[in-house]
Amino acid sequence: MSQMPKLIVIEGTNASGKSGLGVRLAEHYGGEIISADSRQVFRGLDLGSGKITPEEMRGVPHHLIDVCDPGTFFSMHDFQRMAYEAIDGVIGRGRLPFLVGGTGLYVASVTDGYVMSDAAPDLEYRAYLETFTTPDLYDMLIKAIPDIDIERNNRNRVMRVLEKLHAGDDHVPHNQPRYECLKLGVTWDRETLRQRIDERLERRLEAGMVDEVKGLMDAGVSTEFLYKLGLEYRFISRYLTGDIPLYEDMVDLLATAIKQFAKRQMTWFRRDKTIHWLDMTGDPFGEAVGLIDGFIENGE
Repeated sequence: MSQMPKLIVIEGTNASGKSGLGVRLAEHYGGEIISADSRQVFRGLDLGSGKITPEEMRGVPHHLIDVCDPGTFFSMHDFQRMAYEAIDGVIGRGRLPFLVGGTGLYVASVTDGYVMSDAAPDLEYRAYLETFTTPDLYDMLIKAIPDIDIERNNRNRVMRVLEKLHAGDDHVPHNQPRYECLKLGVTWDRETLRQRIDERLERRLEAGMVDEVKGLMDAGVSTEFLYKLGLEYRFISRYLTGDIPLYEDMVDLLATAIKQFAKRQMTWFRRDKTIHWLDMTGDPFGEAVGLIDGFIENGE
């Protein structure tokens, strides 16, 4: 019988309704939400990251949103450390923690308990590694540790191990989970998801997403940083700098890229056979409540 604290995880693709479901469930259980989104940690990245609004939070405490300034280096290790602190704080207050987000690597760093070094990153060596393709990086790693068990397409993890080797640490990565997790998956069939992505993109553009990116650029945030923030910031930056001359072309290219990204997200999530995928065409809230009730009662 597990003695680890319990954590509810709600993960899935873009435009699937994770945030709204998370709020409803946290309200129902008197819980708090820890955001697992690699862009929502930055202040001012609201529309482009699909950040939940204060009104949409409906009074439910949210953590790891707006915790650093744009242009600041923020790693998966930073996220994991802060997520652990936030989750432990929620548990310490006698409340139920909900980890909600679509950044699969961030979610897994907490649920699987990635063991990461506290050493400061060697930014020069990291920049050197960034010049290689992911297959090349994996080949470099296999030459160093032929029997290492690591996903070949997981660029961030491969780079992290190479960085540790470069720093003189030959410790093979392993996991030390801290929580007993119930993982709930949220997505839709392909055509419905594509429609939801288009509708969500249209709403964000009408709300001023282009002006948001222009404001960041005017404030001195580099285009290099914006490119790394993901699709919305990358394509809008290219439009604002003239690399994509026509607004309509930018929107079409962005919509296509988001759909392709959602497909890659599902490829990532589908590998985890412990995720229970909710039926979004039925009563996902009721289904989730039933699963959470059983999960909480188990072992108590």
